[in-house]
Amino acid sequence: MTAAEGWTEAVRARLRPGRLLPLGTPEDGAWLAEQAAEKVLRQAAMRVPGVVPGLIRVGLADPGRAGAPTVPPPPAALPPGPLRIEAEFAAVGAVPLAEPAGLLRRALFAAAGERLGLRVAAVDLRITALLDVPPEPDGERTPADAGTPPVAGPAAAGPRNAGTDDTGTDRAGTDDTGTDRAGTDDTDRDDTDRDGARAIDRGRQPRQAAATEPDGTEGTGDRLPGAHPGAGSMTPAGAVAAAAAAVPGVARLTGTLGTALWADEPSVRVECATAPGHRPVEVARAVRAAVVSVLPSPLPVTVLVMEVGLGE
Repeated sequence: MTAAEGWTEAVRARLRPGRLLPLGTPEDGAWLAEQAAEKVLRQAAMRVPGVVPGLIRVGLADPGRAGAPTVPPPPAALPPGPLRIEAEFAAVGAVPLAEPAGLLRRALFAAAGERLGLRVAAVDLRITALLDVPPEPDGERTPADAGTPPVAGPAAAGPRNAGTDDTGTDRAGTDDTGTDRAGTDDTDRDDTDRDGARAIDRGRQPRQAAATEPDGTEGTGDRLPGAHPGAGSMTPAGAVAAAAAAVPGVARLTGTLGTALWADEPSVRVECATAPGHRPVEVARAVRAAVVSVLPSPLPVTVLVMEVGLGE
């Protein structure tokens, strides 16, 4: 692999998780990768009878009213604020469209809030096709597989004639009042995407180089700001990583944005994946508390949940 190819792959790896969604409240100091949220939402959508899910995206419901984070935000992070889910789907069978749309809306709201801990204010639905029978599986992709929107199953199936608007698609949507409304404007989504891409470019780089710790986790060298010495031969960075990894519900520490544990002068950032059956927002809170407990003086701690165990 050439140097240019290596650089390109590194950029793709950082873009792959998508935007980082505010998890819980601003005081939680946590974010969830959009890719991880999308997998949970898709699993919930696939269980809705009469629905074949397509593209699912999550962004801010009102970017102009988003708050300020209480900890240093990571690259590509959306500011704290209520979220909007945008989902495309094909309806199967001859049932009234309001029925599968209502079931899907409730499933997405529940999955986002109860399973993940995302604060969702609105769910917008867009009907892309009416199908007589469900399509055959076609290796549907997620945003993690490429930098382009996933190829939805309904597009591969032959839709029968249905009433469409001038764009050739049926639209249905809701806001937080549960009222159906016409499809959404893509302007906000595109602006958010561009902002997310620029956020990676302007993201602050850590001042300490990553190093592999004795316990096999990745740290940030021999010492973290304010960390007390660890037990035995373990460095303070290793002690912080071990405290985070030992939290119930943490499947492992990840290094999607470069390393599992980053530190600069004023703050610490931890990346992790959650195990099935554990709510990411609660795991993130526990990780933050565990990291704070091994620092002798208070420091802002940011927690990123990059993967979520789906379970059954």
